[in-house]
Amino acid sequence: MIERAAAAARVHVVGGGLAGLSAAVTLADRGVPVVLSEAARQAGGRCRSYHDAQLDMVIDNGNHLVLSGNPAVGRYLRAIGAQDRLTGPREAEFPFVDRGSNRRWILRPNDGALPWWILSGKRRVPGTSSSDYLAMLALTRPHPDRRIDQVISCQGVVWEKLLRPLLVSILNTPPEEASADLAGAVFRETLMKGGRQTRPRIATPSLAAAFVDPALDRLRKDGGDIRLGRPLRAVTLEDDRVATLGFDDGEERLGPQDKVVFAVPPWTVQALLPRVTVPDDFRAIVNAHFRASPPTNARLMVGLIGGTAEWVFAFPDRLSVTVSAADRLLDMDNQTLTDALWRDVAAVHDLSSPVPACRIVKEKRATFAATPAQEARRPSARTPWTNAFLAGDWTATGLPATIEGALRSGEKAAALAMASR
Repeated sequence: MIERAAAAARVHVVGGGLAGLSAAVTLADRGVPVVLSEAARQAGGRCRSYHDAQLDMVIDNGNHLVLSGNPAVGRYLRAIGAQDRLTGPREAEFPFVDRGSNRRWILRPNDGALPWWILSGKRRVPGTSSSDYLAMLALTRPHPDRRIDQVISCQGVVWEKLLRPLLVSILNTPPEEASADLAGAVFRETLMKGGRQTRPRIATPSLAAAFVDPALDRLRKDGGDIRLGRPLRAVTLEDDRVATLGFDDGEERLGPQDKVVFAVPPWTVQALLPRVTVPDDFRAIVNAHFRASPPTNARLMVGLIGGTAEWVFAFPDRLSVTVSAADRLLDMDNQTLTDALWRDVAAVHDLSSPVPACRIVKEKRATFAATPAQEARRPSARTPWTNAFLAGDWTATGLPATIEGALRSGEKAAALAMASR
């Protein structure tokens, strides 16, 4: 069955992850009719929340961090009325624990852009001097097609206890082989602007409550047509346009002024639009959620040096960990992995309790590998077809695969779709 195009020109947004939601919200905010189609039964993509039967609680599929200075995050949350859905410290603070020495410290960048914090032994990494931080400045300069290990020395205390832990979580790639330009882009927008832009923020009470549900409510209020559980199987191309979209529930023909934003994973775009070059190398992220209440006054987020876990998060009803660039853990037995991660959690929070109920979440293709070679494969939002545009953290946003990058990509695709009307 082929549905006739509506009289009013529409934009079809295919994909209900954050990039697709960002595009749809941007379009709806300008009064553009939107049809949002998502293959899964729920929106959110890799930033989703769900009730886990094993733990009998709502959990996020992963622990996603944003920063106070992320401009697209701010714009998006204001547009959907969810400005109050982020939690974090009043100042930029990053606690760390070294599993080898059990030493603890808190990295405290000062609010202003002049980084006087590196002059204070109480604010920087123990055992370092201010000159050790020049590597961060070196990364902020352009280094096209170069790896981080070709730009700075990947050794020393600052590297092992600060730069490497930060970079592996930002890039989801072993930082020695990662793109220096992608690392520099993040540093220029955060630490180089001061602590005011670098305060860590966590979605509260869940990813869905902060980023997904309010967006769907906003779209429905604006008359958006939201269709969940609607996979896109094929497209028909005629001349320089996408002519039809073949969904499970039928084929839909695009009208002369209709547009489409493909906000789907890169491998899906490659199957639908073979002429588009996309990243084809990916890295895993592993998360673990423990049904255990955190100790009183537990830090929201603690970085771990020398453990299996890299970051430990304390939510009101659970303790969670995240491991980036975690391909090495994919084949590990879940019980062995659970035990190792709980030892790290127990060390961070001085716990002696037995291992609680746990859910391990393995995202095998969590993000593209942030290497120079993969960066070169990231396509722009434009496509060879005049009515088709791309959105996703894997497109050429200038940032690694982050929430901020996904939201920016949605804004860009929406702007192009509106400009071409």
